[in-house]
Amino acid sequence: MLDDLDRRILRQWQADPTLSPAELAERCGMTPARVQRRQMRLMDTGAVKGVRAVIDWQALGYSVEVSLRVTLDKTVAAAFDEFLKAAREVPEVVEIQTFLGRVDVRLSVIAQDMAHYQRVYRTRVLTLPHIADIEPLMHVARIKADERLPI
Repeated sequence: MLDDLDRRILRQWQADPTLSPAELAERCGMTPARVQRRQMRLMDTGAVKGVRAVIDWQALGYSVEVSLRVTLDKTVAAAFDEFLKAAREVPEVVEIQTFLGRVDVRLSVIAQDMAHYQRVYRTRVLTLPHIADIEPLMHVARIKADERLPI
């Protein structure tokens, strides 16, 4: 269970993960040692999975992003596992989500341009096992991409 001090730490930490323990402690009104202990506990319990760098794909030359909604052939018992295992191996697949409903899986695919996307789609995506149906959705704009929780 999170208490008010944990929530205070998490609010400041997710707003700026580059803060040093001393800076975080100052913002939270705590000592650096106490903040560090709580940070370690939050990580040890799995409340915080890690601290990461967020890369701007477009700044690195990836200007195309496509969501692929995939329906799998469920007549094969191992379809999900085999599909997911193979999809994880495609470097341009940056996110995989599973669903209940008509669509089973959503893949986020990035590419440098449309020619690159077409190569990835034809040679890597369409060769994934057990695809019954696939619908590409071209991303036009990202309106909100905030992973911060309202703690």
